[in-house]
Amino acid sequence: MKKFICTLSFVLTLSSTAFAQDGKDIKVAIDLKNVKDDKVSVVINTPVFTTETTTFFIPKIVPGTYSEDNYGKYIEEFKAFDKKGKELKVTKPDDNSWKIEGAKKLAKVTYLVNDTYDIEGTHEIFSPAGTNIAADKNFVLNIHGFVGYFQDMGELPYEVTVTHPSSLWGATSLVDTNAGNEIDVFKSPRYPDLVDHPIMYSKPDYTTFTVDGMEILIAVYSPKGKITAKDLTPEMERMMRAQKKFLGPINSTKKYSVLIYLTDGSKTDAHGYGALEHTTSTTVVMPEDYPLEQLLSTLKDVVSHEFFHIVTPLSVHSKEIHFFNYNTPKMSEHLWMYEGVTEYFANLFQVNQGLIDEDDFFRRIAEKITQSRQFDDTMDFTNMSKNILQQPYKEAYYNVYLKGALIAMCIDIEIREKSNGQKGILHLMQDLSKEYGSNKPFNDEDLFATITRLSYPSVGEFLKTYVAGSTPIPYENYFAKMGVTKTTLQTPGNPLLKNMQEPLITVNPATKEIVIIPGIEPNVFMTTLGLKGGDIIAAVNGTAYNLDNIYDLIGATETWKDGNDITVTYKREGAEKTVKGKIKLPVENSEGYHATGSAKAKLREAWLKG
Repeated sequence: MKKFICTLSFVLTLSSTAFAQDGKDIKVAIDLKNVKDDKVSVVINTPVFTTETTTFFIPKIVPGTYSEDNYGKYIEEFKAFDKKGKELKVTKPDDNSWKIEGAKKLAKVTYLVNDTYDIEGTHEIFSPAGTNIAADKNFVLNIHGFVGYFQDMGELPYEVTVTHPSSLWGATSLVDTNAGNEIDVFKSPRYPDLVDHPIMYSKPDYTTFTVDGMEILIAVYSPKGKITAKDLTPEMERMMRAQKKFLGPINSTKKYSVLIYLTDGSKTDAHGYGALEHTTSTTVVMPEDYPLEQLLSTLKDVVSHEFFHIVTPLSVHSKEIHFFNYNTPKMSEHLWMYEGVTEYFANLFQVNQGLIDEDDFFRRIAEKITQSRQFDDTMDFTNMSKNILQQPYKEAYYNVYLKGALIAMCIDIEIREKSNGQKGILHLMQDLSKEYGSNKPFNDEDLFATITRLSYPSVGEFLKTYVAGSTPIPYENYFAKMGVTKTTLQTPGNPLLKNMQEPLITVNPATKEIVIIPGIEPNVFMTTLGLKGGDIIAAVNGTAYNLDNIYDLIGATETWKDGNDITVTYKREGAEKTVKGKIKLPVENSEGYHATGSAKAKLREAWLKG
């Protein structure tokens, strides 16, 4: 998952013991044609049970979100029936389960599904892991929100039939076995595989291309039609070709889908921007009003992170991931690898493939070091990972994208130094993929020993001291191995933020107006345009802004450059004024790193370009 960060949804098996297989799939029917009261009907025909009772579950949690989201709260009118249509007794032990009496007679269950996008203001479900129901326009089917599983039946195959308006097309990595234009039929070998394949229905807007034998699908839903798949594809293709070139022989899937939902930002639409990865796809939610340049820049970072999850945890994962329990999960110790190595790759590949320069790479790393130190730097990372659903570890989750990536960087540097530049952490992940692979999970407690055997004893000591231990990482020592030293950087700042963190604007809750905080010292952007504390920002470059779309304004500022034309409409003491001028961005000093001297140049080249 990446919430302007990211998330993994790689789960592979559930046990099957309490039923007699009759050779039939669990057949699911999802009706997207007859939506009533913003709810979708689901019917599940069940296999034969040998027990007197059974329990049906909708997931409490899905991998990659690391939060208990209770998708069962969105299920209504759950009923169970025998073959004659007689209703069976059902009780509800908790938000996500339904206990059914007389299970030997059970023939089907029915229920209605409400979506999460239109009530995000009261429920905290990360939008890329959520669901959308917009009749005749768009349906985001993260399957864990629509289809559940019966106790001990996760290994049975599923057949899902989706009935939909002929004007809508389902973008997914699943294979549709029905040729009709209103009925899609998807088959999956087991429940975890099914929920690992999201589907987005909307009017067809997609492109496809092939990279080294992998088919890539880019599908877009833009409610106002501002952005199309063709707008995004050239940069996405350039990025993904660079990623595949960087990865080399690792190729875990033959098809990969990027499902991009662009929200209009209204109260009843998605507000959680970012992405959630699956083994063969990524679901992305971004603002439709983002300038194209900003959208492409954000997608490059977010989607590249998700795509790199084909390395870990798809090819390398523990039993906690492989045998994931959606309702009583046991978490793995190794989020530093699943998210940290992935995030590191998402940055390293860009400098490796020439998408960014070395200075930009070092700037990104410096930002991660600074941000990571806002968390407890002595926290045992393996213990944090294992207990990530509990406090205080839950509050430290974002650090897996910061310190987790820095852990990966230091391992990379250590391996590069010991191998005289011949190998790095990518080679280690390739070796781990060969050792395990997607169908052979490792024991959590065995991973460090395996990594040490496949690399160097010093790597094992690093893991013991800085990952499983409580010692803060001495980053300068590792940078010195590559001829990189600390420096002070001058970088363009954000005109609405001080030191890139402290807001210079606030909101009047009564009027929703955006106000420059009274009493602040105006920065150079403001003084150039004659703005000061207490001014109400009404519009910028012809777009009106208030609380409802304030994040669109902040996103737009990230694309501004010195010298660009700008028009600001503001209110001061009741009078509305408009000023036109040139953008002058504030300059901020920040801690950074840069390469020095030639003594380590060859080794540094192997690290960043090898």
